[in-house]
Amino acid sequence: MLKYNIVYGFSSVDPIKWNDFVLSHPNGNIFQTPGFYSFIAEIPLYEQVVIAAFAEDGTMAGILCGVIQKEKGFIKSLFSSRLIVWGGPLICNSDISITDLLLKSLIKECSRKSIYIEFRNMFPMENVAGYFKNQRFSYSEHLNFIINTENKELALKKISSGKSRQIKKSLKNGAKILAEVSIAQVREFYDILKTLYHVKVKKPLPEWEFFERFYYSPALGRYLLIEYHGAIIGGIMCPIYNNQIIYEWYIAGEDGKYEGVYPSILATWAPIDYAINNGFRQFDFLGAGKPGEDYGVRDFKSTFGGELVSYGRFIRVNNRVLYNFGKAGLALLKRLKK
Repeated sequence: MLKYNIVYGFSSVDPIKWNDFVLSHPNGNIFQTPGFYSFIAEIPLYEQVVIAAFAEDGTMAGILCGVIQKEKGFIKSLFSSRLIVWGGPLICNSDISITDLLLKSLIKECSRKSIYIEFRNMFPMENVAGYFKNQRFSYSEHLNFIINTENKELALKKISSGKSRQIKKSLKNGAKILAEVSIAQVREFYDILKTLYHVKVKKPLPEWEFFERFYYSPALGRYLLIEYHGAIIGGIMCPIYNNQIIYEWYIAGEDGKYEGVYPSILATWAPIDYAINNGFRQFDFLGAGKPGEDYGVRDFKSTFGGELVSYGRFIRVNNRVLYNFGKAGLALLKRLKK
C-alpha cells in the first residue's frame, strides 16, 4: 500500500484542489464539494465532517465528507445524532485501498459523536464493499430513480401519459412554475413542507435557517416553486452539481385543494423540465425506498420515466443502546401523531 497523509477538517483542505478533484472524478457530486460544506458550516445543529487523503507528492487521492445531524433539545439531540454521507467516499481509481484509510479515520473521528453512520450510495460500490464490511458496516438494498435529461424527446416520451396530462392541465388552469423566487415565497413553501412532515412524513425536518441559507447560496442550487393565483402551493429544493445534475432534496405540494391543479406533480416535473432546457445530463430523485416494501412515493416517482437503480446503503451502529432507544422513540412518535 502506498503511503498517504490523512487530514481532518474543512480548513485543512485546499478548496481549489478539493473542488478540482471532485469535478474530475467520474462519481463527483454536489454532496462532496467544498461549496456544500461551506453551506453546512452555517447551519444550526449540523456539523461538517471532512477527511481527505493526499499522496506524498501532495496530490489529492481521496475525499470523504459527511454531516453530523441532531435534533433541537438535549434529550432529542442525545437520541438523534447521526452522521450521513451522501455519494462518498470519492477515491482515485488507481488505489481503492484508500477507502480503508478514510473509513478508519472517519470512525476514529466520529464514532463517539454519532449514534450511527450511514452512507447513502449514489453510484455502484461493490468494489469497495469489503472495506466497509471490515469496519462493521452492514449493507442494505435501497432504490433510486435517475432520469437521463440529455435527450429531450426520449425524456418526455418516458413520462406516463397520465402524468403528462396532469402537468398540461395544471399549467392550462393557471398554475405556474417559478424559477426566480423571493425569500418570502420560499417561506411559504417551507410552511407547506412543515405541515407535510408533521402530518404525513413524520420525520425530522431541518429548521428554517437551513432553507434560508440555501436560498442565499445560489451556487449550490435553486428553488423551483409552484404558484397559483398569487400563492405558493408547492415546490422543490434542488441542489445542482456543475450544471450537469439536478437533485430532488425537499419537495411538497398542497394536493387535493385546487380543482384541476396538481402541485406535487408540477413540483416533480419542474426540475426535469429545468434540466432538459438547460443542458443537464440527469435528474436524481435521491431515493425510492427499499425493494420489497410498499412505498407509494416510489410508485409515484416511477411514472416520470427514470431508470431504477439500487446502489444501496451502508450503516454502522456506534452506540447500540442509544440507537435502539432512538428507533423506539421515533416509532412511538409516529404512532402518537396518527
